[in-house]
Amino acid sequence: MPILKKDELAAAVGTEIGVSDWIEISQDQINTFADVTDDHQFIHIDPERAARETPFGGTIAHGFLTLSMLSSMAAGTTIVIDGIVMGINYGFEKVRFLTPVRAGKRVRGRFSLADAVERNPGQWMLKYDVTVEIEGEDKPALMAQWLTLQILG
Repeated sequence: MPILKKDELAAAVGTEIGVSDWIEISQDQINTFADVTDDHQFIHIDPERAARETPFGGTIAHGFLTLSMLSSMAAGTTIVIDGIVMGINYGFEKVRFLTPVRAGKRVRGRFSLADAVERNPGQWMLKYDVTVEIEGEDKPALMAQWLTLQILG
C-alpha cells in the first residue's frame, strides 16, 4: 500500500496506484449475498435454471456484490496518507456494471488516483478511477469513480 505525505498527492494524481490480487467469486458467496440482500433472482442462485434460461451459461454474481468487493480489493492497494487516523467510504460519482461475473470467476481491482483535494484542514477527499477486471475476459465487470475521505491526526 502506498503511504504518501500530503505534499506528494498532487504528483500521484493521474497515475495508476495499484492492482489487487485476484479474488474468486464463489457460488457460496453469491448465495450468502442473496440472503443478506434478499435478492434471490434465479440468475444468481439457481445454476441449472440459469444455464438453461440465460445467455451466461450459469449463475452470475450480483452487480452490487462485485461492487462491494472493492473494499477488499483496495486493502493494501490504495493510498494511505501519512498520519491518517481513519478512512471513510464517501460514495461514488459513477458506477457502471459492464460484464456479468459468472460464479467461480476471479476478479481484481485496478486503481488510479483521479483527484486529491483537502476539503477541510486534515480532511482529504481522494477520488479513484476503478476498473474491476474479470480473469480471462476482454471487458471489465465494472468501472467506477470511488470517493474516500481520509482524516489525519
